[in-house]
Amino acid sequence: MIHIHEKTLQDLEFPTVLQHLSELCITPLGHKAALEIVPYKTKEDLQFQLQLTNEYVSSFYNDNRIPNHGFDTITKELQLLQIENTFLEVHSLKKIVSIALTTNTIVRFLEKFEEYYPTLYQFARPIEVTKVVIEKVDGIVDRFGDIKDNASDVLYDLRQALNRVKGKINQSFSTALNMYHNLEYLDDIRESVVDNKRVLAVKAMYRRKVKGAIMGGSKTGSIVYIEPETTLQYTRELNNLEYEEQEEIVRILKEVTDFIRPFLPLLKAYQTFLIAIDVIAAKAKYAKSMNAILPEISEDRSIYLRDAYHPLLYLANAEQKKTTFPQTLALRENSRIIVISGPNAGGKSITLKTVGLLQVMLQCGMLIPVHERSTVCLFDRILSDIGDNQSIENHLSTYSYRLKQMNYFLKKCNKNTLFLIDEFGTGSDPELGGALAETFLEEFYHREAFGIITTHYSNLKILATELPDMINANMLFNERTLEPMFKLIVGQAGSSFTFEVAQKNGIPYSLINRAKKKIERSKVRFDATIAKLQKERSRLEKTGKSLKENERKKSDEADKLEEINAKVQKKLESYQELYDSNQRLIYLGQKVNDIAEKYFENHKKKDLMSELFKVVQIENSKRKRVSAKQKRAQKAAEEKVKKEAEQKVEVIRKKKKEAKKKAAEAPEKPKPILKVGDRVRMHDGRAVGSIDSIEKEKANVNYGIFTTNVNLDLLELVEAKK
Repeated sequence: MIHIHEKTLQDLEFPTVLQHLSELCITPLGHKAALEIVPYKTKEDLQFQLQLTNEYVSSFYNDNRIPNHGFDTITKELQLLQIENTFLEVHSLKKIVSIALTTNTIVRFLEKFEEYYPTLYQFARPIEVTKVVIEKVDGIVDRFGDIKDNASDVLYDLRQALNRVKGKINQSFSTALNMYHNLEYLDDIRESVVDNKRVLAVKAMYRRKVKGAIMGGSKTGSIVYIEPETTLQYTRELNNLEYEEQEEIVRILKEVTDFIRPFLPLLKAYQTFLIAIDVIAAKAKYAKSMNAILPEISEDRSIYLRDAYHPLLYLANAEQKKTTFPQTLALRENSRIIVISGPNAGGKSITLKTVGLLQVMLQCGMLIPVHERSTVCLFDRILSDIGDNQSIENHLSTYSYRLKQMNYFLKKCNKNTLFLIDEFGTGSDPELGGALAETFLEEFYHREAFGIITTHYSNLKILATELPDMINANMLFNERTLEPMFKLIVGQAGSSFTFEVAQKNGIPYSLINRAKKKIERSKVRFDATIAKLQKERSRLEKTGKSLKENERKKSDEADKLEEINAKVQKKLESYQELYDSNQRLIYLGQKVNDIAEKYFENHKKKDLMSELFKVVQIENSKRKRVSAKQKRAQKAAEEKVKKEAEQKVEVIRKKKKEAKKKAAEAPEKPKPILKVGDRVRMHDGRAVGSIDSIEKEKANVNYGIFTTNVNLDLLELVEAKK
């Protein structure tokens, strides 16, 4: 049986999550139900609910969208149906028809798409689909919400009689209106309406001359409103008929209500089903807003949260377009308890709350924002002690409250428990509080519980290194700026950077030194060692990132080079084919030239034709038979390669011409006069030598290993003799 204390839900801000969730519901009852979500008691119920939400999320990404589930609440109608001799008004009947139609539509849809939504189909399968209630109400109520004339024979006759009487009233009123108008007894407006009745607007001086019932007058008293005597008898008849009509409508509504009353359990099931669908849809929308998924639920006791986000922080930052840093951690049999240490404001508490809140959300049937490779397990109980819980009402100090919490932990903690404690051991004397905290932690450890704690106490960090199934962790800090990097590093304790942070905040160095002398030398050295290791870890982290980045760049460059190489290879092959083709044509040209020369000398046509025919036959034997289409394609390809080659050659020629032109236009630099001892080199060479002697425009240049005789025009000055 799963149980999570209300205090834990408050500590982890789960009510805020429910508030966000309820705002995504589209019905008042769904809104209320979302606020009342609690962890599921059994693993089977929980896994079923998780699958429902997961399937609903999938509907956002395929073409088979689940139909709308909006409905008007019928709670009052359900209460009335439980009371004998009551009847439902027309608008109530319309609400019942609407909720029945909506439910039937969703249930039929899920039957049709069972393959896509097997769990939702299973959830909807017990709901009975029936049109009986809908057809019964539609038989008596029209689409405007009025009772139909043919709802009963009596009502039909009454409506016909009403129409006849209304016609007589209008006729008699028109007669009286024309008569008194001709007598000039009426005001300019002639008529008006009082109490939903047509009346004559009689001038006050003629009121005694008009027969009928006075119904009122104008504010000035100049007009008196009179219902003509001829219409009064018809009006009384109309009132009687309207009363009888209303009685018949009530009788019909009672009959329909009595017909619907046996369907009360079904209507309750409809409303309950649609409330549940509303909550499931809200969970799916909430999951979509933070890219949440259903991770694998492992049977063994192990948690691996990869790239886990705090839901509330993620959504708040997304709204403000800020970055949220995910955390990755694991709780397994060989690392059941993690002790997180390090400076304040580094993200220790958020990391602890992230794990707790995600676990609670999951156990309430909600998807969580983690990487798809993450795995989770379920806990029977989650215990938490987070924040300053000083209680004025109960006259409890922080430490007293925490001791009370620890006592509760000791009663409830077992191997199926996840405990979360923020700033473990604080609130008392550091030495004594630390010792007591260490004892509690040992006790939780021996009970094989899973847990995460944050602390500044060195003895708890040391305990984590000594016990095999407990590990240290720290929040990474930039060693130069002492700014938090919001990244959890498992396997090493964190320094509090107490003196470093004090120095960064401008505390005089002399005071910091005095403070260092007041505490044990070994503790300073221990903290300093941890700080040094943390800095080293941070440096290695940066180096690792840099190496990965370089490796990625090199990989990209290698891919590009490979692509360029393939293109170059293709070009080379094309150029080789073009070269071979040109060589063949040159050979043929030479062959034809030889035959022509031979003919020129001997003028033997027969030999000429024989030789030419032989050349053609040899060439044709090398050819492969291809279709006209293939020929055209081959020719086009050859033309393309030829054109490309010519364009490139033209560009090279153009560049060479421009270079020659520039060289010709450039003013010639005066040639230096070379002397014995100058260091020189040849224009197209790299070796530098010195001139030993100059004779007849030639110089003997000594290169150390050998000497050579060179024209002075071919030499350039490297360094003149000093």
